[in-house]
Amino acid sequence: MTLFKLKFTSNSPQKLGAFLMKHGFSKQAVNNAKNHDGLILVNHKRRYTSYQLHKGDEIIFVPGQEKANPWLRPSDKPLVRVKETANYLVVNKPAGVLSIPSRYEDDDALVNRALGYFTKSKQEEVKPHVITRLDRDTSGLVLIGKNPIAHARFAKLSKDDFVKKYHAVVHGNFASDELTGMIKAPIAQKEGTVVRQIDPAGQSAATEYRVLNQVAGASLVELRLFTGRTHQIRVHLQSIGHPLFGDPLYGVADNFTRQALNCYYLAFPDPFLDQQVEIKIPEPLDMQELWQNLQG
Repeated sequence: MTLFKLKFTSNSPQKLGAFLMKHGFSKQAVNNAKNHDGLILVNHKRRYTSYQLHKGDEIIFVPGQEKANPWLRPSDKPLVRVKETANYLVVNKPAGVLSIPSRYEDDDALVNRALGYFTKSKQEEVKPHVITRLDRDTSGLVLIGKNPIAHARFAKLSKDDFVKKYHAVVHGNFASDELTGMIKAPIAQKEGTVVRQIDPAGQSAATEYRVLNQVAGASLVELRLFTGRTHQIRVHLQSIGHPLFGDPLYGVADNFTRQALNCYYLAFPDPFLDQQVEIKIPEPLDMQELWQNLQG
């Protein structure tokens, strides 16, 4: 059973409900705890959310039973776990797998695989909440919450606190004065399509890049996202004349079978523990082979 222990340390009294909201417990989570087999205790006594907290009070929050999604089916396909705690899971998503099910493919997204893993590991009460997503053909690290509290607390982290970095293999070479930079260009959806484009009326978007290596006609680039727009890296790299290998939607035809983009690095403050988490993974084999072949 998952439970959360908190201590009220303020000298100024505060209502229990307001305190819980401040610490990442949504209204839905609080209602679920009150009405669906959960508990909200102050100093080991049940209390309403209107209860006035005082310095030194200890709060125990036991989430209620989450309602099962009748449309979400578990998958037995592999789930590559990189880190797991009581509240979240970091996995290495392979290219070709959706992060969440679509209308047309609903049986083998990363969420389905996570649900299958939770079922097999006797964590039947756990429901996956995808916190970071990757495009189907982008590989790399994805963070999955194991309860709605984790999802809400991670959502409160700023882009400065939550760091995602990618490696990409792109077409073309960068000039000596363009080896690092920040791409700031708003992105909008092209009407009637899945395609995104640079548009002054679009949503603000910022991507930092650093060239790591170059060979004839290709470059290895590190990227960091400061916003999370759909297809952001792909659109931004296209906009500066360096589309990804394997991305005909935003680039040119080549022989790589998927976009050469891998989320290799995640760093964030653990919202449940007083510690910084930093995770790195090696490049997938197909991207390693692509770069080796490009080097001749």
